Amino acid sequence: MSAQKSILTGIKPTGQVHIGNYAGMIRPTLDLMASNAGGENFLFIANYHALNSIGNADEIRRYTHEIAACFLSLGLDLEHTNFYRQSDVPEVFELTQVLSSVTPKGLMNRAHAYKAAVDANAEKPSAQPDDGVNMGLYTYPILMSADILLFDGGIVPVGRDQIQHVEFARDIAGYFNRRYDTEFFTLPEHSVQENLEAIVGLDGRKMSKSYGNTIPLFIDPKTRRKMINKIVTDSKLPEEPKEPDGNTVYELYAALAEPAEVAHLRARFEECGMGYGDAKRILADKLDELFEVPAARFAEYMADPGALEAMMAEAARGAKEKAAAKIAGLREIVGT
Repeated sequence: MSAQKSILTGIKPTGQVHIGNYAGMIRPTLDLMASNAGGENFLFIANYHALNSIGNADEIRRYTHEIAACFLSLGLDLEHTNFYRQSDVPEVFELTQVLSSVTPKGLMNRAHAYKAAVDANAEKPSAQPDDGVNMGLYTYPILMSADILLFDGGIVPVGRDQIQHVEFARDIAGYFNRRYDTEFFTLPEHSVQENLEAIVGLDGRKMSKSYGNTIPLFIDPKTRRKMINKIVTDSKLPEEPKEPDGNTVYELYAALAEPAEVAHLRARFEECGMGYGDAKRILADKLDELFEVPAARFAEYMADPGALEAMMAEAARGAKEKAAAKIAGLREIVGT
């Protein structure tokens, strides 16, 4: 990665932060931004994107605070990161309107989320294709493109299923640049992060709040051990070798531990003498080790919402200044 590239990524406040969020997005993001010497980092909480699925103000605020407290507790470097809520930068929504004027409807018809909703309705005998589809869902790629283009997001880290988000932003930036004969918007690039893929949940499926199979990130250690102890395994005895691949306990550990630790546990699975109770204890111990100190910090942040709000407002100042400058240039180009 070029040292001169900026990195931009966001996270929606749509639920309690869990282990899957940490291993699949939070930790990789912190590592990637820490390694971005010479480039700018942009990390935002996409609270307006969350309105498509949450209609409760208290939930939006709570989940927003939890995400902010989580990143801060885990070591987010505010001196080298533009950290902000989407709602703290209203220029995003002005840019969304301008981008809407150059975006063809056909592009929105190809969006994965919209097509998935239409396909789901096709399976229902009496449903219309657009049942349950609001305009927020339909046009969310334009808002997402504004999120990226407002800050000239050069590199956008994504999982493989999110590549289309960046491709749409490139397309929309191109539509604008060609209409106004300019190079005003930088064409972003996606960076596929293999560790942004799905993390296994307690039941072996993708960890998701919709499945009810998550392990909350900051939870009482005793409660967490009880959850881990309930993971279903096969009936092999301790003296029998076990297949680590596909085993929920092993897969969770592999997503969190260091490579040498993972290799050691894999060897123990494949040898004889380790029961699943031992493997579950090793997993629980690793989670205790990783989150004991951050959990205490998280509790402090969440105990003082006013101080957390003030910290977020201060952190957003740099992003607000950059956004205002970009929009001033935009208005000059479009004549508004």
